[in-house]
Amino acid sequence: MDIIVCIKQVPDPDAPADTFKIDREQKRVIPPPNVDPVITLYDEHAIEAALQLKEQHGGKVTVLSMGPDSVQRAIKQALAMGADEGYHLNDEAFLDADAYTTAYALAQAIKKLGRFDLILCGRQASDWDQGQVGVGIAEFLGIPSITLVVKAEVQDSGLRVERLVEGGYEVIETSLPALLTVSSEMNKPRYPTLKGIMAAGRKKVPVWGASDLGIDTTQVGAQAALMELRDLYIPQHEGQCEFIEGETPEEIVENLARRLREAKII
Repeated sequence: MDIIVCIKQVPDPDAPADTFKIDREQKRVIPPPNVDPVITLYDEHAIEAALQLKEQHGGKVTVLSMGPDSVQRAIKQALAMGADEGYHLNDEAFLDADAYTTAYALAQAIKKLGRFDLILCGRQASDWDQGQVGVGIAEFLGIPSITLVVKAEVQDSGLRVERLVEGGYEVIETSLPALLTVSSEMNKPRYPTLKGIMAAGRKKVPVWGASDLGIDTTQVGAQAALMELRDLYIPQHEGQCEFIEGETPEEIVENLARRLREAKII
């Protein structure tokens, strides 16, 4: 089974809050100093799902990611976990891409890679939380997609999948090739071994630009984006603390109840 995993590198969510800065004029997140970006968590679960399927059924796992030079580290991490090969989309033409143009560029790269049985993505990235790129890739490739997957089993020439729904889950069967977006309930991502890290360090990760994919630069990046970002800012938090006083516990409770009624909370 040949599996392609699309991953995204994001700012480390565990970084100190005071390192998170916004360039409001450029509408971009400023990379925090001395804090390396990471693979978004759901994509780690997608990598793990691909590796487990490979272990059960054989085949190859290819990792694909789009972004700046630092994305090489994310791809190397996936290789260290056990992926067989990785490809990096990096071109100034891809800058400020939205979900639509990101999905288009990744779909063109997948076409260039050739034959595949399954594409896995995380259910959403931890920065924008849109959850649109995976299904967008499937639309561009003309294949079925299933979101929020927590279990996938190969049967005959297709898959039997369980996906999250409100209050439970549903079971869906699909033919291959197909695309799944993976939820965190599906597995626990493995840690790279020392042997895996050393092997990944020796592997070359090809870099493809728009011309390598046969893409007109007007079809990708900000030029072709369908979403217009009006503003990007850190919201201001304002808090007020009021102490409820009284001579006795009963009086404190009475004063609290009165204050809550005045505030129309009760």
